[in-house]
Amino acid sequence: MSEGDVKPSAPVVAEAQNVDTYHVPKAFFEKHPNEKPHIDGLDQYKKMYKESIEEPDKFWGNMARELITWDRDFQTVHSGSLEGGDNAWFLEGRLNASYNCVDRHAIKNPDKPAIIYEGDEAGEGRIITYGELLREVCKLAWVLREMGVRKGDTVALYLPMIPEAVVAFLACTRIGAVHSVIFAGFSSDSLRDRIIDAQSKVVITTDEGKRGGKVIGTKKLVDEALKQCPDVAHCLVFKRTGAEVPWTEKRDLWWHDEMEKYPSYIAPESMSSEDPLFLLYTSGSTGKPKGVMHTTAGYLLGAAATGKYVFDIHDSDRFFCGGDVGWITGHTYVVYAPLMLGVATVVFEGTPAYPDFSRYWDTVEKHKITQFYVAPTALRLLKRAGDHHVKHQMEHLRVLGSVGEPIAAEVWKWYFEIVGKENAHVVDTYWQTETGSHVITPLGGVTPTKPGSASLPFFGIEPAIVDPVSGKEIHGNDVEGVLAFKKPWPSMARTVWRAHKRYMDTYLNVYKGLYFTGDGAGRDHEGYYWIRGRVDDVVNVSGHRLSTAEVEAALIEHQAVAEAAVVGVHDELTGQAVNAFVSIKEGNEVNDALKKELVLQVRKSIGPFAAPKMIYIVPDLPKTRSGKIMRRILRKIVAGEEDQLGDTSTLSDPSVVDVIIEEVQSKKKK
Repeated sequence: MSEGDVKPSAPVVAEAQNVDTYHVPKAFFEKHPNEKPHIDGLDQYKKMYKESIEEPDKFWGNMARELITWDRDFQTVHSGSLEGGDNAWFLEGRLNASYNCVDRHAIKNPDKPAIIYEGDEAGEGRIITYGELLREVCKLAWVLREMGVRKGDTVALYLPMIPEAVVAFLACTRIGAVHSVIFAGFSSDSLRDRIIDAQSKVVITTDEGKRGGKVIGTKKLVDEALKQCPDVAHCLVFKRTGAEVPWTEKRDLWWHDEMEKYPSYIAPESMSSEDPLFLLYTSGSTGKPKGVMHTTAGYLLGAAATGKYVFDIHDSDRFFCGGDVGWITGHTYVVYAPLMLGVATVVFEGTPAYPDFSRYWDTVEKHKITQFYVAPTALRLLKRAGDHHVKHQMEHLRVLGSVGEPIAAEVWKWYFEIVGKENAHVVDTYWQTETGSHVITPLGGVTPTKPGSASLPFFGIEPAIVDPVSGKEIHGNDVEGVLAFKKPWPSMARTVWRAHKRYMDTYLNVYKGLYFTGDGAGRDHEGYYWIRGRVDDVVNVSGHRLSTAEVEAALIEHQAVAEAAVVGVHDELTGQAVNAFVSIKEGNEVNDALKKELVLQVRKSIGPFAAPKMIYIVPDLPKTRSGKIMRRILRKIVAGEEDQLGDTSTLSDPSVVDVIIEEVQSKKKK
């Protein structure tokens, strides 16, 4: 619908009409350490939000001075524009991330818990104080410096969820190195590509990892990757299990041996606000992963501000984010937000189902957790397992967060009623790797919520609903379209590593003067936002964004494959699952063994989480006359919407569609 269209009589955002609005539970305030959140009600949010949009320099300048400790103050709050792709924040300021996350809290109270480590086995784990964390971070910073790591160099981290992962993040930032964390579920090929693209000279890993009672051969995978990474000088290995692992003398070094050599303090490097803090590789539409780059001050401010206001974090809180440090959720809400605010953060090594389905709730009860933050995938799994596993009162819980994908209303209600006992406030947060921190979200203790809606924009975020055809903004409420943002914000990614044109084309050139999220959204009659999911060729599996092109490229590596097209299909447990359509070169036998090989090919190239749930072998793919594969048609077929395909006569071979429909339907019958 464009601006000139007549508004339909039926509501566009239909589910908003018959959904209950939930106000902040009274018990939230009763169990609150200060009896009230940082913001005193919706009116104060509206007032602060108005200032953040109308006077952003004043708003963000004040917030940056309140939440960040500066080596040198800034004079210029912001320069640049979305159109120019040259945004910079707090320009003359100097600071250090590890000082802000560790030193300032260790100086104030060295005995305060910083990390609550919950090991894979229920009895394993320990608490690390801010004083201890400072000593560990400093020692590792020495180790890295002695290995030749300098300010601006990148260090690759391939680590499971252990406290040493957090230590590695902060040791890099202490000496001005740029961390590039690769999720420890990625294959050796994916790891190799990311090491080479980031030009990392040092890799930090473990002998093995443990997760859900299983052992992961992290060092073996690193060794496989390093066969094709000649520029890596050192691989530092933390001993997690003590297993025998392959060893390359001079290159490979044991963490514990090196840490014993150096003192427990090293001065933090003073960094410019706009110096890179980290790279995080995300799936790209070309199939080549893109290294999203975040800078120091703006990103830290986004983490601290959303931590403070969205989760209503106070000084005595104990925060539990179930995300992995290999993804943006773990970066911002396991590491940076809680540590910027000086509270304890849980590092959870295991899975929600090991040794049983009450593991999360046991952890929450045991450590008196006040905020819990996890993906709908985990919640769906736990809801299906049965309410009897939620056997604790968990009376300290004030805020329950959801992240990674839209949460279905019935799962939201289960979370609120069964986990939160109707005493905690549910915040369904919308954001992306590229936004750095929450952009549309309720504020804990403040925003009335609607199950399934991400609610209202965070400070400084000015959303626009855009007509995808005309590219014009659709004004007013009760509208649907593509979600974009009209103003830059401090924690937005600045570029794609060594590919600024790609950054511009992906996010800022799609609609000039706007940031393009790639997600569809609706704005209801009360101005609440409902996220619809991707409008581009991306599949969201268990909250992890996967490019269809990346999976297709992996399939085509197999010698039997002529062409491949991948689409996302609704899946009750993982949100979406990967379905692949593959045409085979002549002379190859089509059988179950071939399909297994194709699944293994994807597991090897990307990682197990990307493996297709269903593979359809078809004679050809639906293509336009110019050769473009019409994935939209494939998506409709797997969704059972064959009657909504539209005009297929423009395809180079329309008969292909009937063959594919027959193949999909025959599989469903089985």
